Amino acid sequence: MNDVYGRDWGRLFRIAGFVPTWMLGSAALILSDRGTGAPAPRRFWWRGMLLTAAPVASGLACEVLKILLRRERPGLHDGAYFFRSFTDHPWSTTAIGLPSSHVMVAFAGAGMASCLFPRTWPAWMLFAAGCAFTRVAAQAHFLSDVVLAGIAGIFVARSMWFRLSPLGADGRDGRGELAQ
Repeated sequence: MNDVYGRDWGRLFRIAGFVPTWMLGSAALILSDRGTGAPAPRRFWWRGMLLTAAPVASGLACEVLKILLRRERPGLHDGAYFFRSFTDHPWSTTAIGLPSSHVMVAFAGAGMASCLFPRTWPAWMLFAAGCAFTRVAAQAHFLSDVVLAGIAGIFVARSMWFRLSPLGADGRDGRGELAQ
């Protein structure tokens, strides 16, 4: 299945791990919310910014994790696990596969979209899981690379939601009513 990205479905799922995909969704959400008269503390741009902030923060966190974990991609050493020495290019993440950046970004975006629109979570998680599947099918990552990335991406999104959302952790707005 090395030609996974030569197929439309493969390209569709891979873009879930591309930050500009979530930025486009953010722009659409901001345009949709603009002019709705959202009460303080919610501003019309806030939900859209959360949808971009989670994948961006997740991508940055992924680069830090790669520098710390240092496991290389599967194709470099005949499919065996190989950890790069800390003395070998200490600040480079080139050819490091654990965790998968695409998958971590995908799950952070899907996680935040699920927080913003709770009833739509199965669709978002399918989108992110499709990204994970394509990364393993293309032999760009081990299964453990995408599993760790998925968990970490959701963790970043949920942490940002509970920390930055103008809604409380229980999903209630400032008036104590459940958010729409």
